[in-house]
Amino acid sequence: MTDTHFGFQSVAEDEKAGKVAAVFDSVASRYDVMNDLMSVGMHRLWKKFTLQISGVRSGQRVLDLASGSGDLARGFAKKTGREGLVVMTDINPAMLSRGRDRAIDQGFLLPTLQCDAERLPFPTAYFDCVSVAFGLRNMTHKERALEEMYRVLKPGGCALILEFSRVWEPLKPLYDLYSFQVIPRIGRWIANDEASYQYLAESIRMHPDQETLGALMTQARFENVEWFNLSAGVVALHRGYKWG
Repeated sequence: MTDTHFGFQSVAEDEKAGKVAAVFDSVASRYDVMNDLMSVGMHRLWKKFTLQISGVRSGQRVLDLASGSGDLARGFAKKTGREGLVVMTDINPAMLSRGRDRAIDQGFLLPTLQCDAERLPFPTAYFDCVSVAFGLRNMTHKERALEEMYRVLKPGGCALILEFSRVWEPLKPLYDLYSFQVIPRIGRWIANDEASYQYLAESIRMHPDQETLGALMTQARFENVEWFNLSAGVVALHRGYKWG
């Protein structure tokens, strides 16, 4: 059986999804608070930038993968309006329920569906935009997820991948100190879960850097692939198009 990584651990491929699910089951109730604390609120600006350059217009269809608490999905819903469609998906029911409830609380009735991003239950060439924020690194077969994103996009549609990436080299020692010493402690104090936030720090290091992810998108047939480094590369937004 083939192994894959779960943070710095090596685990069987068929075990990773369950381990990732356990992480998000544990952190779901404090997910938004922890995001604000860990990023000092910067995650809101990163998502705002993603929405700004998406090109999404009124009446279009958007698929938000690994939707989590639904920040991007609600932002897209404001752009698509009543004539459009925004679908929230996540493999984790605890996170999906949280995102659905937050959307309802803010007046958005968005379709929500628990599904695996590597096997999407949607027709080919259905969406104008597919997004995933801070979810790709948790997927076992990133290549399959990218291929599925490409499949469900209409010609002319774009994929947006917002994810932790490789920080500017001079900042790496400070960033490593913060990631491995501070974030797990915040996780212990706020969420009573140090291990899940240790995994977070490790999973970021195992995720492809900007150039490697760009190459994976090209291999999945995306064109005009580009990326935008945010906060000195702590996060990168990748964008690619389907023309054919």
